[in-house]
Amino acid sequence: MPQLGAIRLAWWRERLEELDSGKAPPAEPRLQAVAATLIPAGVSGAELSRLGDCWLALLSPFPWGDEEAEALVERGAILFGIGARLLGREAAEGEPFGPVWSLADGARHCSDPQSRAFLVDRAKSAIAELPRRRVPAELLPLTMIVGRRAYDLLYGDRRGWHRLLVGLRYMVFGTFSRS
Repeated sequence: MPQLGAIRLAWWRERLEELDSGKAPPAEPRLQAVAATLIPAGVSGAELSRLGDCWLALLSPFPWGDEEAEALVERGAILFGIGARLLGREAAEGEPFGPVWSLADGARHCSDPQSRAFLVDRAKSAIAELPRRRVPAELLPLTMIVGRRAYDLLYGDRRGWHRLLVGLRYMVFGTFSRS
C-alpha cells in the first residue's frame, strides 16, 4: 500500500509543477481550484508540490520519529507561509505557526499511540517556540487555527470561559498561559 501512496503523491507533484508552465489542469476539481485561485495569487505549483515530500514521509511504518515529525513541521511551515502571503503578509510571518497546527493535526489523526504521543510532545515544544509578540491583524485567522489546536494540547478538556480567556491572552500578549 505505501507504494500506491507514493505513486499517487508523484502524480500530484507532477500535476502541480505543470501548473507553472501554464498547462491546463486535468479534470480534477482540486487541481482546477489551485489553477484558478492560488496560481493567479502568486503561489507556484512547485511550491505546492513540496507538500508531496512532506506527505511521503507519513507513509513510513509506525512508530514514527524525528523524520516524520520534521515532515509535519515542514508541511505546516509551507501551508502557513502560503496562508500569510494570501493574507497580505510575508511568508516568514506565518511559517512559525504552521508546525504547531501540523504536528497537532498529525497527532490527532495518527492511529499509533506511541507515534501520537511523540507528535503531541513535539507539538508542545513547538508551542513553546511560538513568537512571543502580538501578531498582525491580517494573521489572526491563522493564529486562531493554531490557538485552538494549542489549547486542546495544553488544556485538554477545559472549555468555555477558560478557552476564551486563553485565546484573548494569546491575541494580546502572544503567549499561552499554563494555568
